[in-house]
Amino acid sequence: MQDLARRGAAAREIIYSAPLPSDLQEEILSAYTQLKREYGPTLTVAVRSSATAEDLPTASFAGQQDTYLNISGDAALLDACKRCFASLFTDRAIHYRIDEGFDHFKVALSIGIMKMVRSDLSTSGVMFSLDTETGFRDVVFITASWGLGENVVQGAVDPDEYYVFKPGFRRGKKVVLRRILGSKKIKMIYAEGHTHNQTRNVPTSQNEREHFCLTDSDVLTLADYAVKVEAHYSQKVGESRPMDMEWAKDGLDGQLYMVQARPETVSSQKKGQVLEEYLLKTRGQVLATGRAVGAKIASAPVRFIADVAHLSTFRPGEVLVADTTTPDWEPVMKQAAAIVTNRGGRTCHAAIIARELGIPAIVGTDNATTVLQDGAVITVSCAEGDKGFVYAGALPFEIRHTDLATLQRPATEIMINLGNPEIAFQTSMLPNDGIGLARMEFIINSAIKAHPMALLHPEKVEDKEEQTALAQLVIGFDNPADFFVQRLSEGIGTIAAAFYPKPVVVRMSDFKSNEYASLLGGRWFEPSEDNPMLGFRGASRYAHPDYSEGFALECAAMRRVREDMGLDNVILMLPFVRRVQEADAVLAKMAEFGLKRGEQGLKIYAMCEIPNNVILIDQFAKRFDGFSIGSNDLTQLTLGVDRDSQIVAFDYDERDDGVKEMIRLAVEGCARNGIHSGLCGQAPSDYPEMAEFLVQLGIDSISLNPDTVLATTLQVLEVEKLMGRTPRS
Repeated sequence: MQDLARRGAAAREIIYSAPLPSDLQEEILSAYTQLKREYGPTLTVAVRSSATAEDLPTASFAGQQDTYLNISGDAALLDACKRCFASLFTDRAIHYRIDEGFDHFKVALSIGIMKMVRSDLSTSGVMFSLDTETGFRDVVFITASWGLGENVVQGAVDPDEYYVFKPGFRRGKKVVLRRILGSKKIKMIYAEGHTHNQTRNVPTSQNEREHFCLTDSDVLTLADYAVKVEAHYSQKVGESRPMDMEWAKDGLDGQLYMVQARPETVSSQKKGQVLEEYLLKTRGQVLATGRAVGAKIASAPVRFIADVAHLSTFRPGEVLVADTTTPDWEPVMKQAAAIVTNRGGRTCHAAIIARELGIPAIVGTDNATTVLQDGAVITVSCAEGDKGFVYAGALPFEIRHTDLATLQRPATEIMINLGNPEIAFQTSMLPNDGIGLARMEFIINSAIKAHPMALLHPEKVEDKEEQTALAQLVIGFDNPADFFVQRLSEGIGTIAAAFYPKPVVVRMSDFKSNEYASLLGGRWFEPSEDNPMLGFRGASRYAHPDYSEGFALECAAMRRVREDMGLDNVILMLPFVRRVQEADAVLAKMAEFGLKRGEQGLKIYAMCEIPNNVILIDQFAKRFDGFSIGSNDLTQLTLGVDRDSQIVAFDYDERDDGVKEMIRLAVEGCARNGIHSGLCGQAPSDYPEMAEFLVQLGIDSISLNPDTVLATTLQVLEVEKLMGRTPRS
């Protein structure tokens, strides 16, 4: 490191000490004069580098050379150009060229001198025409923060994040798929009185931190730019070319500007169809959380690096922990087992480099440098969705590789149980036929956190602290209903987009009264029941006066997913439908709320989890397009066992002959009535023999937990082979 620094400084000094050729100076100043004539004497410019060894389709390293912002005046401009040329020999650029096999004297650097977009008065950021972590190509991923974009790129802030679904967008469905609020604690603005980089960071206001810095209109405009830029470069190379772009919004003219576009160089370069899965076997004490980069896991000792001067203390194979990283850190980053930073978003420098190096990183933890002890062994897990977890100690994990190119598809459809939108893109890479069960409760519990009736009627909440918490939740929304509908639709929409156009079966809410009561404000709206498992749950709520307003919000969210987002692959499913009359009442209520079976291709399924559903299956089949057998509740109601009671838990067994007979009757009843039959309970995920039993019955689909999809697929193929059934191509 010291030798590299000495040589790099000497090389830069050789270039900086040489005068710019007089004819080049004249051309630069002449063009600068023209810019000032067009934009006025107060014009400031950005002096940006672009070198031949960076931003290639197959290799990219963010920030190899230097950029200078808010430059004005002839002398300052010429000086910034000299410094920019000299930065061809930054320590990080030298090191990168050696790693990539580039000849130092066969690379070239150009300088783009551009009018500064006054994003210091507005917002700026980075966007990709795919999901950076999974390589999922059907979305535009946008990050944004207040002020100049340097903070987003360098990872100095935790930015807002937005997703737009490209297939829907191309069909005219102009809706934001998903958004995540970042903390955005600082912003970079202009600072006068300095020769170079006349910028400074200032704290953002509470209002700026609490609100998204882009409107939906802004997000959709940027998505339009991204789609067009990707299409432009894809036409040139004759194939899909995902792009990495920078943008800025001018606070004076209100316009959104594209300031850079280059090929995305990680996910787009992956070859073959080998699925690599990192699976954490056990979880431990959580020390820190942040945004996950990559989908890997690593265990190693912590090495806290405060600044560049301490890089020499880093040892290969350690976890690099820092407030943030800069391009100068590249020589040690490539030797790290993992990277953890206090600041930054998933498009910052640390994230981009970690992705390119193929190591896990967690950015934006806020407290890593204070809670992680130097030398302590930790486990960095980025394999659990958008959120990354730092665990104490070395936790066991495994790496599973599957060659998807040789994996046949069984005749029986293999679907997935999923409720967490954060892992939807990642899970969609598994071989599957769609989602057999998307649990609405997970999204309500994690993204909304409040009881829908408490949001609609906060005046009935008699606790002041709960009222304050409810008010905090809906900051930035016109009303609480909009908050609920947007959050729920974005969660379900993300899952539906990840698997589009495959079917995604979404179960309407099935909280029990005690679970609803545990939501914020919920205790003021829920009855106290001795056995909530058999109480006010599922379909019985939907048309009931005590919850019909809440059900209206659920229906509004599902209409937004299907109609506004264009995700018509969503099939709705009603849980715990006790009687035929109840089915009629709920279907009528759904139609009243704009969800009528058969209109705009809407299919409605029911859970088959009550013996009455099986006994009267011919009547229920006239009202629904399919049945999904819920083996959990069907088992407890067939055997008369409360699955929440530890005392009688030994009697709970989905493999009991009586339960299997109920399943057989349900599958045969669906076939007799020409409707879809599936099973989405826990049984086939836990017991291979149950999966075999279902295949032999001729069930249409089996829905599994993600971690059992591959193993069960292989088992089903084996059973079907013995039965003489032909796999799908």
